[in-house]
Amino acid sequence: MASRQSTVDYVLEQITSAGTVSARKMFGEYGIYCDGRMVALICDDLFFVKPTVAGRNFAAGCEEAPPYGSAKPCLLISEDRLEDSEWVSELVRLTTQEIPLPKPKRPKAGRAR
Repeated sequence: MASRQSTVDYVLEQITSAGTVSARKMFGEYGIYCDGRMVALICDDLFFVKPTVAGRNFAAGCEEAPPYGSAKPCLLISEDRLEDSEWVSELVRLTTQEIPLPKPKRPKAGRAR
């Protein structure tokens, strides 16, 4: 089941104070980005945050589950926690600090300019 746009909009609204946040559609689901780093996923209308040391410490007690079949477990954020925008923004902020920026893509070889 693909996630609804309304879920994505709600999550982005809740984490807006974490930094510059955005979502990208990926295979019917969504990747959530903060300050240029992919920090979370929305799959089946559930919010999953990539696990980091600081994130796990901050969100102690949160269930971990894979967002899709072959994925590594992520922090599954309950609806109650997601309603607390201050809490969930801090979790995303802490997670963002531990995830490195993606490496710049190389230009494809053989293209004339």
